[in-house]
Amino acid sequence: MASKSELKRFRNNLSDELDSAALYETLAGAEGDSERKQVYSELAASERDHARVWSEKLRANGVNVRTHRASAKTQMMRALVRVFGPDFVLKTVAASEYADRDKYAGQPDAVGMSEEEHRHAGIVQEVANRGASGQSRGSQIAAAESWHRGVSSGNDLRAAVLGVNDGLVSNFCLIMGVAGAGAPARTILLTAFAGLVAGACSMALGEWLSVTNARELARTQIAKEADELEHTPDAERHELALIYQSKGLDAAEARRVAAQIMRDKDKALDTLTREELGLDPAELGGNPWTAGLVSFFLFSIGAVFPALPFVWGDGVSGVIQCIVLSSVELAAIGVFTPLFNGRGAVYSAVRQILIGMVAAGFTFGVGKLLGVSMS
Repeated sequence: MASKSELKRFRNNLSDELDSAALYETLAGAEGDSERKQVYSELAASERDHARVWSEKLRANGVNVRTHRASAKTQMMRALVRVFGPDFVLKTVAASEYADRDKYAGQPDAVGMSEEEHRHAGIVQEVANRGASGQSRGSQIAAAESWHRGVSSGNDLRAAVLGVNDGLVSNFCLIMGVAGAGAPARTILLTAFAGLVAGACSMALGEWLSVTNARELARTQIAKEADELEHTPDAERHELALIYQSKGLDAAEARRVAAQIMRDKDKALDTLTREELGLDPAELGGNPWTAGLVSFFLFSIGAVFPALPFVWGDGVSGVIQCIVLSSVELAAIGVFTPLFNGRGAVYSAVRQILIGMVAAGFTFGVGKLLGVSMS
C-alpha cells in the first residue's frame, strides 16, 4: 500500500499528464500542417500512455480515479489555440516542456517516462524553432539558442499580457496621484484620458521604431551576406559546408550539398540568411504598422479600466471603484502570467495585485503631499 505522499505524487503526475494530453490534442485539432498535426497527435498519445500508468497505480491502491478536469492554465491555453491558432502558444508550450523535462527526476518508478519527457521537450523545441516556415535554423546548439531568444523576446502572448499591464499600471498610478492631490472627478477623467492617449501613442511609436529598426538591420545583414556571396563565394561555400556538418552530415556530403546550393545564388543567399543569420527573408521582424497599432490597442485596453469609475462616480466612491476595478484587471493579468512564467495562478494574481497597489499607493501619497504643499 502506497503512502499518502506517494498517492499525492501519483495524483499530481496523472493530472499533469492528462493536462498535457488535452493540450496536444487541441493543438493537433487546430493544426493545418499534416506533419505537425501528426507530431502533436503522437505526443498526446504518449501523454495518455503516461497517464494510464499513474491511473493504474492509484487504482491498485484502492483509489477511485475521477474524470479529469483540466487546470485553469490548460483551459486558457486551449482557448487561445482555438481562437488564435497553434503558433500563438507554441513557444510557451516549448518553454513549459523544457521546464518540466526533469519533473520525473528522482522518481525511481518513472525512469522511462523521464527519458520520454526529455525527448518530448526536444521535439516541441524543434517544432517551435522551425516555426510556420518549416525551416530548421541550424545545429542543435544554434537551435537551442534561437529558442531561448524566441521565448524571451518573441512570444506574442507574453507581449500582449505585458502591453495590457503597462496601460493598466501606468494609468492607475496616474489617476491615484491626481486623486491624492484632491482633484475633482472631471479633472481626474480628463487626466486619465490624456494619459491613455499619450501612453498608447508612446508605446505604438516605440514599437514601430523597434520593428522598423529590426527590419533595417535585417536588410543590412542580408545585403552584407549577398556582397560576401558575390565577392568571396569560396568562403561562403565553406560556411555552408560547416553548417551542414553541424547538422550531422559527414564532411564530403556536406561539401557536396554546399556546392549544389551555391550553383543558384538566390537559393544560396536564402539558405545562408536562414541558417547563418537566423532570419526569415519573408518576415524580417514583422510589419511595423501592425505592431504599432496592436501596441496602441493593448495599452488602451489596460488603461481604460481605471478611468471608467470616474465616468459615473466621483470623490471617495470613484477612487474605491477605481481600486476595485483595477484589482480585478490586475488579477486577470496575473492569471495569464503562469502561461509563460510557470508559477501558480493564485500566486501570480496576488503578486500582481500587491505590486499594482504598492505603486498606486505610492503615487497617491506623492499626490497627497503635493496637493497639501501647493494648496
